[in-house]
Amino acid sequence: MSARTIERLVTSHPSQDGDGVKISRIHDFGGGLDPFLMLDELGSDQPDDYIGGFPPHPHRGIETLTYVIHGGLTHEDHLGHRSTIGAG
Repeated sequence: MSARTIERLVTSHPSQDGDGVKISRIHDFGGGLDPFLMLDELGSDQPDDYIGGFPPHPHRGIETLTYVIHGGLTHEDHLGHRSTIGAG
């Protein structure tokens, strides 16, 4: 195996989405990451930071991946498709 060098470091920035859900987000809407990639971290110990959730929203053909370390969440899209996942 050969060592790889780090090309660049990207810092997340605080953001809010949905009904005020607090997140840390890394994105590159300028086209530098191909394919398009957006990383959101929801990491608060305050349940009120999540209670409002996200209103119905289309994903318009994008693939989403959710990884839960602690707790769980239910995701429902604008067509009513729903799934609930837990940690791990």
